[in-house]
Amino acid sequence: MSKVSLGKFVSSIGALAAISVVSLLPTSVFAEESGLVNVYSARKEALIKPMLERFTEETGITVNLVTGKADALLKRLEVEGSASPADLFVTVDAGRLHRAKEAGVLQVAGSEKLNQAIPNSLRDADGYWYGMSQRARTIFYVKDKVTPAELSTYEDLADPKWKGRICVRSSSNIYNQSLVASMIDAIGVEKTEAWAKGLVKNFAKPPSGGDTDQLKAAAAGVCDLTLVNTYYFGRLLNSKDEEKQAIAAKLSAFWPNQSDRGVHMNVSGVGVTKHARNVDNAIKLMEFMASEPSQLWYAEVNNEYPAVSEVKVPDNLASMGEFKADDIVLSKLGDNNRAAVELMDRAGWK
Repeated sequence: MSKVSLGKFVSSIGALAAISVVSLLPTSVFAEESGLVNVYSARKEALIKPMLERFTEETGITVNLVTGKADALLKRLEVEGSASPADLFVTVDAGRLHRAKEAGVLQVAGSEKLNQAIPNSLRDADGYWYGMSQRARTIFYVKDKVTPAELSTYEDLADPKWKGRICVRSSSNIYNQSLVASMIDAIGVEKTEAWAKGLVKNFAKPPSGGDTDQLKAAAAGVCDLTLVNTYYFGRLLNSKDEEKQAIAAKLSAFWPNQSDRGVHMNVSGVGVTKHARNVDNAIKLMEFMASEPSQLWYAEVNNEYPAVSEVKVPDNLASMGEFKADDIVLSKLGDNNRAAVELMDRAGWK
């Protein structure tokens, strides 16, 4: 596979007229047209707009983009109902994609191209949503305090040897909920709850902040290891800011459970909205997002792994090493979400 130039992919960055980036505009702003697709996206503008500009350049289809918080956009889709202008919903985590399906705001896409491009484990079995990029939620450790030989599995993090040495964000975070949901699938509720109780006992501090905050805390000596999504580390590692580079230099990734199920993976994904007026254009955009140039561009820019297995992992991700990934069907993360939240609450994970 020839490597796609990032500069070439975003060469149309100046053609902003094709895309309207708005906050929460009235639905009357969006007209029903044949050459249009309206997108609600929980991905930040900078992480999706260049791709949409390229789509417009190649197809002539105009894209209207609304960006916002994932839960707020889902709620908006529910409230708007049949009056919603949205054709496509882009969000993060299989748990949230499952919530969108359960809330009845998506419809089956019915694209053979997507069914062939996206592995079964990374999409909804009924075709309501498709993963478009992957992230690993793995262990990052302080290199001068922990050696790889001391690490093994997620389960091992409940061992008393890690008492006061682990930083992690709160149980209200969907990324942690999905990790726990995957463990429920792998080892059952009882063993996962015992693990969660042990993990809580090993916290260096009460959970607070986001994934980047956990990495900063580890680098600052607050804890010796943490659980975060790989792209947060990638942003620090590839930053032009020397302070961020210094944080990354103190840390290293460890891939747990390599002798059994593999490291926990999740996705950012997309689905056609239930009341989409421009279904064909929405599906065309989804298929464009699954194309090789789009997959590679996104991996390079956002440090997430391609969802299409044929696309080569770029150098910025390959530098973290190869690993075995858990191939759990990600819809199970949504199925197990309630049990995961209740379990974490019983374990005292704040």
